[in-house]
Amino acid sequence: MAKIAKPSQAEAEAAVRLLIAWAGDDPDREGLADTPARVARSYSELFGGYAEDPRRYLERTFEEVGGYDDLIVLTNIRVVSFCEHHMLPVIGRAHVGYLPRNRVVGISKLARVVQGYARRLQIQEKLTADVAEAIQEVLNPLGAAVVIEAEHSCMTLRGVNTPGSMLTTSRLLGVIRDDPRTRDEFLRMAKQA
Repeated sequence: MAKIAKPSQAEAEAAVRLLIAWAGDDPDREGLADTPARVARSYSELFGGYAEDPRRYLERTFEEVGGYDDLIVLTNIRVVSFCEHHMLPVIGRAHVGYLPRNRVVGISKLARVVQGYARRLQIQEKLTADVAEAIQEVLNPLGAAVVIEAEHSCMTLRGVNTPGSMLTTSRLLGVIRDDPRTRDEFLRMAKQA
């Protein structure tokens, strides 16, 4: 995929002004006059995942683990993403785990990986796979797993209008996928969250 030139702040603000007018309001109205700049700044934050490589958070590891060789599971990581089809929020939580081979990563780094991939336009299935595969490839554990449960505003605020509906996706790799006991342990820990 070819990289496109990023529009300027002024171009982004002009696009927001156009959408305000298209919606039927006056972008110069007192309450809306600063909205284009605010929206552009908020989008810069909300889509900050394009400006980083989340995999780099996994590069600093620790080998002194005192013989620890069981599952590591971090639950209830807040997920804020955006549906690539409607650009509406996807809000939920992720449960991330791995079975270390010989090194571990700081737990905040797992949350940062989720946030780094989430802050992009995408579908939840891809987000789930990206996080799990990054952990598997960078940490080289015996297995990695991710479960994401999220509410999609494109379904709850419009369209079929089904508030409270949640999409659950999972990606299980290595022994967490292949060993029924390890898989069940991870899924049980994720479900208890």
